[in-house]
Amino acid sequence: MAKANPLQEQLLKAGLVKKSKVAEVAREQNKARHAKAPAERSEIQVEAERARAEKAEHDRAIEAERKAQARAAELRAQARQIIEDRKVPRSGESEYRFTEGNAIRTLLLNDDLRKKLSSGVLVIARIDERYELLPRAAADKVRERDATMIVLDHGLQADAEPAADASDDDAYYAQFKVPDDLIW
Repeated sequence: MAKANPLQEQLLKAGLVKKSKVAEVAREQNKARHAKAPAERSEIQVEAERARAEKAEHDRAIEAERKAQARAAELRAQARQIIEDRKVPRSGESEYRFTEGNAIRTLLLNDDLRKKLSSGVLVIARIDERYELLPRAAADKVRERDATMIVLDHGLQADAEPAADASDDDAYYAQFKVPDDLIW
């Protein structure tokens, strides 16, 4: 054995450590003494790390967008399924006209369906190029998943603008007094 530390020799004689452990510690100390200082990272290594980090971030963003699109497609499919399962059978000879965007659409309904539709009990939903009647509860579930599939809903007061116009008209006409004895 090479020059051993006096403490190591005493520990060996007392049997507290093994020769192999002393030799291992000596090798580690020798490595630590003669080891090279860590080399500074080159500019190429820094650039490569930055490029890897950018690529990882880009991949995460693409994956998040893909997951969002998959989730939206799943919700649309659920809404379509609800419409297919819960649609109300239509019958009747009377035309019911409604607007969708800039176009006027027509459904053939009976008087009972027309009353339910105008009171808001039924709602019109669109699947591809056809329209279906849905009960309010089913329409609410469809609206949670894809609100664009609901075409007409008289139960909601979504047309707040005409009410504002009406209040403007009421304010204007309030300045003109109507005689109490006017008979229509």
